[in-house]
Amino acid sequence: MPEPYDDGAIAGTGAGGAMDLATSEAATLEQQPSAASGGRAPGGPLGTGPSEKPRSLWSDAWRDLRRNPVFIISGLVILFLVVISLWPSLIADGNPLQCDLAKAQEGSQPGHPFGYNGQGCDVYTRTVYGARTSVTVGVCTTVGVALFGSFVGGLAGFFGGGWDALLSRVTDIFFGIPVVLGGLVFLSVVTSATVWPVIGFMILLGWPQIARIARGSVITAKQNDYVQAARALGASNSRMLLRHIAPNAVAPVIVVATIALGTYIALEATLSYLGVGLKPPTVSWGIDISAASQYIRNAPHMLLWPAGALAITVLAFIMLGDAVRDALDPKLR
Repeated sequence: MPEPYDDGAIAGTGAGGAMDLATSEAATLEQQPSAASGGRAPGGPLGTGPSEKPRSLWSDAWRDLRRNPVFIISGLVILFLVVISLWPSLIADGNPLQCDLAKAQEGSQPGHPFGYNGQGCDVYTRTVYGARTSVTVGVCTTVGVALFGSFVGGLAGFFGGGWDALLSRVTDIFFGIPVVLGGLVFLSVVTSATVWPVIGFMILLGWPQIARIARGSVITAKQNDYVQAARALGASNSRMLLRHIAPNAVAPVIVVATIALGTYIALEATLSYLGVGLKPPTVSWGIDISAASQYIRNAPHMLLWPAGALAITVLAFIMLGDAVRDALDPKLR
């Protein structure tokens, strides 16, 4: 008759996994002096004191990220974007919807460094307030895609067999739908001016990529010895999936989701530029770029500033994703 499942019999390793140890063996290992200290703890006699606790994958990744200038620069840019998204009035005291046709297409003026757009609205104020829409769409879409895609991919990879075949075929169906073409069809019938239809559409077509990544990570993780040990000790499927497999399979999902966040911001701007994404009076970089495209020869400043803000934002999130990938990929150590 198998022993009841006990988490204490599975000791954690430095990489976030686990290994099967008897209680007496675990106690013996804890009492052994570390080789690095010559068998003596600092400030104590020989053979006393606990050994140094091994670092986990996440602590090593955080240490590498703090030393990476790409992560620091991109993190500061993203932090600035988040701050102005929450409190745009900190750096822009105007109203993005207040316009004066008498000043339409005028260039830079004192107090209005970016000039005015075709409707006489302050380009600087609209550029600042447009960050709120882009960051909201990017973050909400990424969270929704990561959660739903990880759920579907995790179930397919863990259970395998018929479940894997069914969920994989459903994933292939959604993966084969062109995103821009799907947006033209789906969002063209939506009359809401809020961001939620756009977020829902991007989640609907964005989760298959995360699902494939999660499926492969779960298949790899469930073959490890600590999962087999937990299964032998009587752990339930839900406990193995949530306690032992998910923490060790989530790193690739985080990397892909972080990089994809910038892609979702660019996709929202693309759909808004085509006229099927966000709609006025919502303030969006894509809407402003679309409105300024016809004045690019006479008033290029109308296009330059929102397009530049969009490019910097997308680049910052992609750089952040690359830094996270370098820190979490063991092959790059």
